[in-house]
Amino acid sequence: MFYMIIEKFQPGKVKDLYKRFEEQGRLMPDGLRYINSWVAETLSCCYQLMETDKKENLDEWINNWKDLIDFEIIPVITSDQAKEKVFAVGEGLSGGTAV
Repeated sequence: MFYMIIEKFQPGKVKDLYKRFEEQGRLMPDGLRYINSWVAETLSCCYQLMETDKKENLDEWINNWKDLIDFEIIPVITSDQAKEKVFAVGEGLSGGTAV
């Protein structure tokens, strides 16, 4: 399953965060896959796409960073999967477009 992770950097801790990352890497457990990330120009938050079959892998990874970052975890599916899901339940698309 894919997860969109919104990392809100705690005030005054961005330099500490990047220092830890530089020294120790992502600190991810086996079974958690980093796909890509985008950081706001203000350096206040990061949007990160991850994949894992076990949510416990995310929890373990978050424990390594929660002193520097506040996390929001959103399970996500692809646009194609969303379309299939909509039609599988007998509903039509209401004129919206995939983002």
